Amino acid sequence: MICQKISRISPYIRFVGVIGSKGELLAYYRRPNLKPMLNASKTQYQFSNIAMSTGLDAAFDKDLGENQFVWEERKKVQTISFAVKTNRVWISIDRKVVRSEMLRIIDACLPIVKYYS
Repeated sequence: MICQKISRISPYIRFVGVIGSKGELLAYYRRPNLKPMLNASKTQYQFSNIAMSTGLDAAFDKDLGENQFVWEERKKVQTISFAVKTNRVWISIDRKVVRSEMLRIIDACLPIVKYYS
C-alpha cells in the first residue's frame, strides 16, 4: 500500500521499494516501461547497503535524533529513503527533477511514512 501511495505523488518517481532489515525487497512499485538502472545483482547489493547503513544510523539516534530521511543526488538519478519501523522505504526519482519538486515529494512522503511507522 505504501508503495502505491508514494508512487502517485509525482510522475517523476521511477521506483518505490520497501527494504527489510536484511536487505530483502518486501514490496515495490516500478514506473511502467522503465528499464532498471541496476542489474539484479547490483540491486541486491544496493538494498543490502541500505539495510546496513540503517543499522549503523541507529547508533547515533540517541545523540542526534532519529533519521527522518536521506536525500541523495547522483549524476543519473536522485534517491530518497525513509525509515519505517525496522524497514526502509527507498525511492528513486528522475535526475531532471528540480529541487523544489524534490522538496514537494519529500513533504508529501513524510505523512505517508509517519502513518506506517
